[in-house]
Order: sequence, then C-alpha cells, then structure tokens
Amino acid sequence: MRKIAESTVRRLSLYLRLLEEFGGQGKETVSSEVLATRAGTTSAQVRKDLSFFGSFGKRGLGYSVPELTVRLRDILGLKRSYQVLVVGAGKIGSALAQYRGFAERGFRVTAVYDADPGKVGLRWNGLVVRDVRQLEQDLARDHMDIAIVSTPPNAAQEVTDRLVRSGIRAILNFAPVQLVLPRDVAVKNVNMALELETLSYALRHR
Repeated sequence: MRKIAESTVRRLSLYLRLLEEFGGQGKETVSSEVLATRAGTTSAQVRKDLSFFGSFGKRGLGYSVPELTVRLRDILGLKRSYQVLVVGAGKIGSALAQYRGFAERGFRVTAVYDADPGKVGLRWNGLVVRDVRQLEQDLARDHMDIAIVSTPPNAAQEVTDRLVRSGIRAILNFAPVQLVLPRDVAVKNVNMALELETLSYALRHR
C-alpha cells in the first residue's frame, strides 16, 4: 500500500467518529456529501480518502454506515486493544492517565511512572504511580504498545531513549522538546503552545 498522508489518516478518524454517531442515531446509510459537510471537507475529498483503501458505497445509495464503520476501524487498527504507559505524573500525565475516552477507543493505560518520590505510590483510578527507575524491569516483563511522555523538557529525551531501548516503537510526546528517535519509532508531538499559535494566526487573518 502506498504511503498515506497524516492528514488523510486524521480525516479517516473523524469520519469514523461521525459514522459511529450516525449509527447511534439508527442511520443505515450516509452520503459522501453529508459526511463531508459534517467533517468540514468536500465530498470529492471523502471519496478520495476512502479510495486509497478500496471501493466503498454505491452510486445513488451512499455508504452503509455499519459496513464503513467496521472497515474504518480495521484500517485504523482499532480491532485490537493497545497497552499504554504514561511517563510523567504531573498535571498533564494525571489527566491523560485518568481520561476514560482512551479505554473506549481500545487504548488501555495500564502503568504510570514518575521520578518524584512525592508522587510515587499515589493511586489514580486503580493505577499506582510507579518509580521510573523500574521502567526497564517492568517493560522486560509486561508488553506495552504505546508510551505517552509528559515529563519536564530536560528529562524527555533520556526517558524516550530508555523506552526505545526497552522495545517501545510508538510514542505520544507532550514534552515541549523535539525528540531524536530511530526511524522505526513512530512519534506524535503534541505542542499546546503551537496549537494556540495556529489559532492566534487564524484570528489575526480571518
């Protein structure tokens, strides 16, 4: 399969959420026009995005909501669950570890780590904050799929290096630093200041 742009994958995720909403309303079919309007794009873009993965829908009838929902969940890798760990038990880490929406999408946060003795041992929704010094030992025993890094900037690279050496190949980075990673490690950077700056730009130039 050809390399798919990240923007396309983001739209597929949005389409899936809309389809689940339509399914909850009892709708059996939806047109590309309706899907596009709700997603803030064009019907041509919807058809193009889906065409990367096969043939969907019927002319004049639209897309089957249940069928397309299943297909998109499969394309996005959501037919299985993922084990997630969080490193950094600050305010962001705490919010992420306790966010119930992750589990609803198949992402189970099963471990939280921190270096602060004042946080180690705290309980969050059944999870006990662990000492980050035991990270490698735990990862040698427990399989994890995704790591969320929400440490202070000066600790992020070291923690990430340890995660990678322990076999983690997917990282969601909330630390405001650009991580240096091997090419076979997938990383998503969430920079809140950058997102606010894009909104500032939109307000300035609307």
